[in-house]
Amino acid sequence: MNVTPIRWGLPLLTLVAAAPLSAQVSTGCINELSGQDCDKQLNTITTAVPFLMISPDSRAGGMGDGGVAVSPDANAIHWNPSKLAFAENESEFRMSYSPWLRNLVPDMSMAYLAGFKKLANNRSAIGASLRYFNLGSIQFTDINGQPIRDFKPAEFAIDLTFSQKLSDRTAGGITLRYVNSNLTGGLNVSGANTKAGQTIAADVSFYYIKDDLELGQKDGEFAFGINVSNIGAKMSYSDAAKRDFIPINLRLGPRFTMNMDEYNSLSFNLDINKLLVPTPPVYLLDSSGNVAKDDQGNLIIASGEDPNRGVAAGMFGSFSDAPGVVYYDDNGAVQVESGSKFREEMREINLGGGFEYWYAKQFAFRGGYFWEHFTKGNRKYVTLGAGLRYKVFSLDLSYLIANTQRSPLANTLRFTIGFNFDGKRKKTEVE
Repeated sequence: MNVTPIRWGLPLLTLVAAAPLSAQVSTGCINELSGQDCDKQLNTITTAVPFLMISPDSRAGGMGDGGVAVSPDANAIHWNPSKLAFAENESEFRMSYSPWLRNLVPDMSMAYLAGFKKLANNRSAIGASLRYFNLGSIQFTDINGQPIRDFKPAEFAIDLTFSQKLSDRTAGGITLRYVNSNLTGGLNVSGANTKAGQTIAADVSFYYIKDDLELGQKDGEFAFGINVSNIGAKMSYSDAAKRDFIPINLRLGPRFTMNMDEYNSLSFNLDINKLLVPTPPVYLLDSSGNVAKDDQGNLIIASGEDPNRGVAAGMFGSFSDAPGVVYYDDNGAVQVESGSKFREEMREINLGGGFEYWYAKQFAFRGGYFWEHFTKGNRKYVTLGAGLRYKVFSLDLSYLIANTQRSPLANTLRFTIGFNFDGKRKKTEVE
């Protein structure tokens, strides 16, 4: 049976990006056959449940989708859970919502709930979050195009977090995550029974802060964060399908804050990201231009490494498995352009960062930029945001301005409301 969605087909595109992939064929850059510029050949990395990498809150969303080292709030559970041990408030609760890709699909959205509580010693914190991704309504049809039934695919993740100060300047954190992705509702597809994909994953993080910087007569802060997220088992949507990596990701970066006077402060942040999953290899082509196979029917790799590896091998191998620019010489032998493997590895790094200005700790203005190489996804956009704090209440919003034509991310809005609870007493740390 075929699975055919209504409404521009975008839910199916999302399903394809998240669903199990068979051996992925990438012709790389074979000049004689493709006639394409080597540096413009796409070789994007795909994973299951990509919704785990969507920025869930509007504060970081206004700063170029960067948040690994920004000052802590409840949304740190996504960006860097170790920061919660340094949170100023005794507890917080945040609710975020974003209509997602509404230019293409009117009913796709992301919702996020996050909260934390400092423990009695004031050196530890626990937190929890729920992320829910609604992919809109689709209609399943058979091979003849006849409707079978309507369905609303959805994905969600539940997080439990613990953060602990390791010293007066450092903290570590860990998050356990349950992920559920129901894209077909158990429909039989091409003779195979499908099921909801499920897995367990973990985040491991670290945070450093120096809050007593002196810059002339100005006070300042420097912070640095690292978070390795979604370390977990592969996911499958049927018993017959191969299992795919979830988006294991390395995120790290600094923040610098300058307190200009009693009322004004300005922060700058930068996040550096790299997916720790295998890069698709370039497969060998035969004389007819088709992908070559060995005697067992397996695709023959011309450059790169087999993507069907274990989780640990995939993570550590992700730093050196890019296939680079592949071509045939005059004798028909496969060649790899010198230095192209390293260039491709560097292209797999994306950057997001920006600034945050606060007046009297009540009004905030934010801006940022996100950059990804065009051969690895080509997400490039400017972000703007604003925030308001009044007693225990907070409100943040952000807006995304894409600088690539017809980007499905263009005009994305995010909204976050929150509640901060200091308590009327100040805790003292228990050594």
